[in-house]
Amino acid sequence: MATAEFEYETAFSRNIGWFTEAEQASLRSKRVAIAGSGGVGGIHALTLARLGISNFQLADFDTFGVENFNRQVGATMSTVGKEKVGVMETMLKDINPTATINSFEDGVNINNIDAFLDGVDLYVDSLDFFAMDARRLVFSKCAERGIPAVTAAPLGMGTAFLCFMPGEMTFEDYFGLSQAETETELYLRFYLGLAPTAMQSAYLVDASRLDLKAKKGPSTIIGCTLCAGVAASYAVKILLNRGDLIVAPQGMHWDPYLNKTEITSLEGGADNPGFLEALANAKSAFNI
Repeated sequence: MATAEFEYETAFSRNIGWFTEAEQASLRSKRVAIAGSGGVGGIHALTLARLGISNFQLADFDTFGVENFNRQVGATMSTVGKEKVGVMETMLKDINPTATINSFEDGVNINNIDAFLDGVDLYVDSLDFFAMDARRLVFSKCAERGIPAVTAAPLGMGTAFLCFMPGEMTFEDYFGLSQAETETELYLRFYLGLAPTAMQSAYLVDASRLDLKAKKGPSTIIGCTLCAGVAASYAVKILLNRGDLIVAPQGMHWDPYLNKTEITSLEGGADNPGFLEALANAKSAFNI
Protein backbone atom coordinates (compact mmCIF):
# COMPACT_ATOMS: atom_id res chain seq x y z
CA MET A 1 0.00 0.00 0.00
CA ALA A 2 1.39 3.39 -1.02
CA THR A 3 2.15 5.87 1.76
CA ALA A 4 0.01 9.00 1.50
CA GLU A 5 1.75 12.34 1.45
CA PHE A 6 0.26 15.19 3.42
CA GLU A 7 -0.62 18.43 1.66
CA TYR A 8 -2.48 21.07 3.65
CA GLU A 9 -4.48 22.46 0.75
CA THR A 10 -5.73 19.00 -0.22
CA ALA A 11 -6.41 17.89 3.35
CA PHE A 12 -8.75 20.79 4.02
CA SER A 13 -10.04 21.45 0.50
CA ARG A 14 -13.54 20.25 1.41
CA ASN A 15 -13.84 23.22 3.79
CA ILE A 16 -13.71 25.57 0.80
CA GLY A 17 -17.16 26.78 -0.07
CA TRP A 18 -18.01 27.40 3.54
CA PHE A 19 -14.70 29.26 3.80
CA THR A 20 -12.84 31.08 1.08
CA GLU A 21 -9.29 29.99 0.28
CA ALA A 22 -8.06 33.18 1.95
CA GLU A 23 -10.07 32.38 5.08
CA GLN A 24 -8.70 28.84 5.14
CA ALA A 25 -5.18 30.25 4.96
CA SER A 26 -6.06 32.58 7.82
CA LEU A 27 -7.34 29.70 9.95
CA ARG A 28 -4.08 27.88 9.29
CA SER A 29 -2.14 30.71 10.91
CA LYS A 30 -4.26 31.00 14.06
CA ARG A 31 -3.24 29.72 17.50
CA VAL A 32 -5.80 28.28 19.91
CA ALA A 33 -5.20 27.45 23.57
CA ILE A 34 -7.12 24.58 25.14
CA ALA A 35 -6.77 23.87 28.86
CA GLY A 36 -7.92 20.32 29.49
CA SER A 37 -7.56 17.38 27.10
CA GLY A 38 -10.31 15.14 28.44
CA GLY A 39 -14.07 15.10 27.87
CA VAL A 40 -14.51 18.29 25.87
CA GLY A 41 -10.85 19.24 25.44
CA GLY A 42 -9.94 16.30 23.25
CA ILE A 43 -12.87 16.65 20.89
CA HIS A 44 -12.41 20.44 20.79
CA ALA A 45 -8.83 19.94 19.64
CA LEU A 46 -9.70 17.38 16.96
CA THR A 47 -12.59 19.47 15.63
CA LEU A 48 -10.49 22.62 15.40
CA ALA A 49 -7.68 20.67 13.75
CA ARG A 50 -10.07 19.43 11.06
CA LEU A 51 -10.99 23.05 10.39
CA GLY A 52 -7.34 23.50 9.44
CA ILE A 53 -6.23 25.45 12.50
CA SER A 54 -2.58 24.54 12.80
CA ASN A 55 -1.23 25.98 16.05
CA PHE A 56 -2.23 24.76 19.50
CA GLN A 57 -1.41 25.17 23.16
CA LEU A 58 -2.56 22.10 25.10
CA ALA A 59 -2.51 21.76 28.88
CA ASP A 60 -3.43 18.81 31.10
CA PHE A 61 -1.62 17.06 33.96
CA ASP A 62 -3.76 13.91 33.90
CA THR A 63 -3.52 10.48 32.29
CA PHE A 64 -6.25 8.45 30.60
CA GLY A 65 -8.13 5.77 32.52
CA VAL A 66 -10.87 3.27 31.73
CA GLU A 67 -13.36 5.53 33.54
CA ASN A 68 -12.86 8.06 30.71
CA PHE A 69 -14.13 5.73 27.96
CA ASN A 70 -17.72 7.01 27.96
CA ARG A 71 -16.85 10.49 26.70
CA GLN A 72 -13.14 11.19 26.07
CA VAL A 73 -12.06 10.73 22.44
CA GLY A 74 -8.45 10.07 23.40
CA ALA A 75 -9.35 7.30 25.85
CA THR A 76 -8.84 3.79 24.44
CA MET A 77 -7.30 0.57 25.71
CA SER A 78 -4.04 1.52 24.01
CA THR A 79 -3.87 4.91 25.77
CA VAL A 80 -4.75 3.91 29.35
CA GLY A 81 -2.10 5.33 31.66
CA LYS A 82 -0.71 7.68 29.02
CA GLU A 83 -0.56 11.47 29.40
CA LYS A 84 -3.61 13.08 27.85
CA VAL A 85 -1.70 15.92 26.19
CA GLY A 86 0.75 13.46 24.64
CA VAL A 87 -2.04 11.33 23.21
CA MET A 88 -3.87 14.35 21.83
CA GLU A 89 -0.68 15.73 20.30
CA THR A 90 -0.22 12.43 18.45
CA MET A 91 -3.83 12.48 17.24
CA LEU A 92 -3.53 16.08 16.05
CA LYS A 93 -0.31 15.30 14.20
CA ASP A 94 -2.06 12.38 12.49
CA ILE A 95 -4.57 14.88 11.11
CA ASN A 96 -2.07 17.64 10.33
CA PRO A 97 1.62 16.67 10.48
CA THR A 98 2.60 20.32 9.96
CA ALA A 99 0.75 21.51 13.07
CA THR A 100 2.69 23.29 15.80
CA ILE A 101 1.71 22.03 19.24
CA ASN A 102 3.03 23.26 22.57
CA SER A 103 2.11 20.86 25.37
CA PHE A 104 1.97 21.75 29.06
CA GLU A 105 2.12 18.41 30.91
CA ASP A 106 1.76 20.08 34.33
CA GLY A 107 -1.58 21.60 33.38
CA VAL A 108 -2.07 25.34 33.50
CA ASN A 109 -0.97 27.23 36.60
CA ILE A 110 0.38 30.55 37.84
CA ASN A 111 3.91 29.57 36.78
CA ASN A 112 3.12 28.87 33.13
CA ILE A 113 -0.03 30.86 32.38
CA ASP A 114 1.81 33.58 30.46
CA ALA A 115 3.64 31.05 28.29
CA PHE A 116 0.38 29.15 27.77
CA LEU A 117 -1.34 32.26 26.40
CA ASP A 118 1.58 33.66 24.38
CA GLY A 119 0.52 34.42 20.82
CA VAL A 120 -2.94 32.95 21.36
CA ASP A 121 -5.89 34.16 19.27
CA LEU A 122 -8.60 32.26 21.17
CA TYR A 123 -8.96 30.32 24.40
CA VAL A 124 -11.34 27.35 24.54
CA ASP A 125 -12.12 26.34 28.12
CA SER A 126 -12.01 22.57 28.57
CA LEU A 127 -11.04 22.26 32.21
CA ASP A 128 -12.76 19.83 34.53
CA PHE A 129 -15.89 21.38 36.03
CA PHE A 130 -14.31 21.41 39.48
CA ALA A 131 -10.96 22.98 38.44
CA MET A 132 -12.10 26.42 39.50
CA ASP A 133 -8.74 27.90 40.56
CA ALA A 134 -7.19 27.16 37.18
CA ARG A 135 -10.32 28.30 35.34
CA ARG A 136 -10.44 31.64 37.14
CA LEU A 137 -6.74 32.16 36.49
CA VAL A 138 -7.03 31.54 32.75
CA PHE A 139 -10.15 33.65 32.23
CA SER A 140 -8.64 36.50 34.26
CA LYS A 141 -5.47 36.45 32.17
CA CYS A 142 -7.49 36.29 28.94
CA ALA A 143 -9.42 39.41 29.98
CA GLU A 144 -6.18 41.14 30.92
CA ARG A 145 -4.55 40.28 27.58
CA GLY A 146 -7.61 40.88 25.39
CA ILE A 147 -7.98 37.24 24.33
CA PRO A 148 -11.48 36.02 23.41
CA ALA A 149 -12.54 33.04 25.54
CA VAL A 150 -15.38 30.56 25.15
CA THR A 151 -16.75 27.77 27.30
CA ALA A 152 -19.20 25.04 26.28
CA ALA A 153 -20.55 22.87 29.08
CA PRO A 154 -21.72 19.30 28.36
CA LEU A 155 -24.95 19.10 30.35
CA GLY A 156 -26.79 15.84 29.93
CA MET A 157 -27.48 15.47 26.22
CA GLY A 158 -27.09 19.16 25.46
CA THR A 159 -24.66 22.03 25.81
CA ALA A 160 -24.71 25.46 27.41
CA PHE A 161 -22.38 28.00 25.82
CA LEU A 162 -20.87 31.33 26.88
CA CYS A 163 -18.56 33.69 25.00
CA PHE A 164 -16.41 36.29 26.75
CA MET A 165 -15.04 38.99 24.46
CA PRO A 166 -12.53 41.76 25.23
CA GLY A 167 -14.29 44.88 26.50
CA GLU A 168 -17.48 43.01 27.39
CA MET A 169 -18.65 41.45 30.68
CA THR A 170 -15.89 39.40 32.27
CA PHE A 171 -16.03 35.83 33.51
CA GLU A 172 -15.65 37.02 37.10
CA ASP A 173 -18.42 39.62 36.85
CA TYR A 174 -20.75 37.11 35.22
CA PHE A 175 -20.38 34.36 37.83
CA GLY A 176 -19.41 36.46 40.88
CA LEU A 177 -17.09 33.70 42.06
CA SER A 178 -15.20 36.00 44.41
CA GLN A 179 -18.43 36.32 46.41
CA ALA A 180 -18.60 32.59 47.15
CA GLU A 181 -18.27 31.85 50.85
CA THR A 182 -17.67 28.11 50.48
CA GLU A 183 -16.24 25.75 47.89
CA THR A 184 -19.68 24.29 47.28
CA GLU A 185 -21.10 27.75 46.63
CA LEU A 186 -18.31 28.29 44.10
CA TYR A 187 -19.51 25.26 42.15
CA LEU A 188 -23.15 26.27 42.48
CA ARG A 189 -22.44 29.73 41.07
CA PHE A 190 -20.62 28.23 38.12
CA TYR A 191 -23.30 25.61 37.46
CA LEU A 192 -26.22 28.04 37.71
CA GLY A 193 -24.47 30.64 35.58
CA LEU A 194 -23.63 28.14 32.86
CA ALA A 195 -27.24 27.03 32.50
CA PRO A 196 -29.74 29.53 33.92
CA THR A 197 -32.60 27.49 32.41
CA ALA A 198 -31.45 24.29 34.16
CA MET A 199 -33.39 22.46 31.43
CA GLN A 200 -31.10 19.43 31.65
CA SER A 201 -32.39 18.60 35.14
CA ALA A 202 -35.71 17.51 33.60
CA TYR A 203 -34.28 14.13 32.60
CA LEU A 204 -31.60 13.43 35.21
CA VAL A 205 -32.73 9.97 36.32
CA ASP A 206 -30.38 9.59 39.32
CA ALA A 207 -29.60 12.86 41.08
CA SER A 208 -27.35 11.07 43.58
CA ARG A 209 -24.73 10.78 40.84
CA LEU A 210 -24.21 14.56 41.02
CA ASP A 211 -22.02 14.94 44.10
CA LEU A 212 -20.42 18.37 44.47
CA LYS A 213 -18.57 17.46 47.66
CA ALA A 214 -17.01 14.39 46.06
CA LYS A 215 -16.39 16.42 42.87
CA LYS A 216 -18.17 13.92 40.64
CA GLY A 217 -21.00 14.15 38.15
CA PRO A 218 -22.53 12.15 35.27
CA SER A 219 -21.63 12.85 31.64
CA THR A 220 -22.33 11.71 28.08
CA ILE A 221 -20.44 11.76 24.79
CA ILE A 222 -23.57 13.37 23.31
CA GLY A 223 -23.04 16.54 25.32
CA CYS A 224 -19.30 16.60 24.62
CA THR A 225 -19.80 16.24 20.88
CA LEU A 226 -22.35 19.06 20.81
CA CYS A 227 -19.93 21.25 22.77
CA ALA A 228 -17.28 20.81 20.11
CA GLY A 229 -19.55 21.82 17.26
CA VAL A 230 -20.84 24.90 19.04
CA ALA A 231 -17.42 26.07 20.22
CA ALA A 232 -15.88 25.47 16.80
CA SER A 233 -18.56 27.52 15.06
CA TYR A 234 -17.77 30.42 17.38
CA ALA A 235 -14.05 29.88 16.86
CA VAL A 236 -14.62 30.38 13.14
CA LYS A 237 -16.61 33.57 13.70
CA ILE A 238 -14.09 35.02 16.13
CA LEU A 239 -10.95 34.03 14.22
CA LEU A 240 -12.30 35.14 10.83
CA ASN A 241 -14.13 38.17 12.22
CA ARG A 242 -17.42 37.34 10.54
CA GLY A 243 -20.87 36.48 11.81
CA ASP A 244 -22.80 37.84 14.77
CA LEU A 245 -21.74 36.89 18.28
CA ILE A 246 -23.88 36.37 21.35
CA VAL A 247 -21.66 37.32 24.28
CA ALA A 248 -21.98 37.34 28.06
CA PRO A 249 -24.18 38.20 29.87
CA GLN A 250 -26.15 36.42 27.16
CA GLY A 251 -25.56 32.77 26.38
CA MET A 252 -27.10 29.81 24.57
CA HIS A 253 -28.41 26.42 25.64
CA TRP A 254 -29.22 23.63 23.18
CA ASP A 255 -30.78 20.34 24.23
CA PRO A 256 -31.77 17.96 21.41
CA TYR A 257 -33.18 15.48 23.92
CA LEU A 258 -35.75 18.09 24.96
CA ASN A 259 -36.05 19.58 21.46
CA LYS A 260 -35.21 22.95 22.99
CA THR A 261 -32.96 25.88 22.17
CA GLU A 262 -32.85 28.98 24.34
CA ILE A 263 -30.97 32.26 24.40
CA THR A 264 -30.19 32.88 28.05
CA SER A 265 -29.54 36.23 29.68
CA LEU A 266 -28.14 37.21 33.07
CA GLU A 267 -28.24 40.98 32.83
CA GLY A 268 -26.05 42.26 35.62
CA GLY A 269 -24.27 38.93 35.82
CA ALA A 270 -23.96 37.65 39.37
CA ASP A 271 -26.17 40.52 40.60
CA ASN A 272 -29.11 39.36 38.47
CA PRO A 273 -32.18 38.88 40.73
CA GLY A 274 -33.13 35.59 39.10
CA PHE A 275 -29.62 34.26 39.53
CA LEU A 276 -29.52 35.30 43.19
CA GLU A 277 -32.86 33.61 43.83
CA ALA A 278 -31.70 30.38 42.17
CA LEU A 279 -28.47 30.55 44.16
CA ALA A 280 -30.34 31.00 47.44
CA ASN A 281 -32.56 28.01 46.66
CA ALA A 282 -29.56 25.87 45.74
CA LYS A 283 -27.66 26.85 48.89
CA SER A 284 -30.69 25.91 50.96
CA ALA A 285 -30.91 22.55 49.21
CA PHE A 286 -27.24 21.89 49.94
CA ASN A 287 -27.53 23.20 53.51
CA ILE A 288 -24.98 25.99 53.09
